[in-house]
Amino acid sequence: MYAIIKTGGKQYKVAEGSEVIIEKLDAEEGSSVTFEEVLAVGEGEEIKFGRPLVAGAKVTASVVKNGKGPKLRIFKYKHKTNYRRRQGHRQPFTKVKIEKIEA
Repeated sequence: MYAIIKTGGKQYKVAEGSEVIIEKLDAEEGSSVTFEEVLAVGEGEEIKFGRPLVAGAKVTASVVKNGKGPKLRIFKYKHKTNYRRRQGHRQPFTKVKIEKIEA
């Protein structure tokens, strides 16, 4: 069984037992998280689509890890004017394991 959930402004296809890296959540490692915004639920040929959400569906997951992604280097440069700016960024994320899909 799989579901399509919406969190952090993005949509993710998840299945029971899978681990997904999503945008950062305010939850500690080992805690449980419930996603109420389920856009579609399906198993094999049977698929339920919501308009826009599937009524009564929810996905339960546990938080595995909170962390930061790889460093991105931002470098601005303009020739002949001695203009150079360097900046770095690491996007925070939360890794969750999908425990149960209810439809």
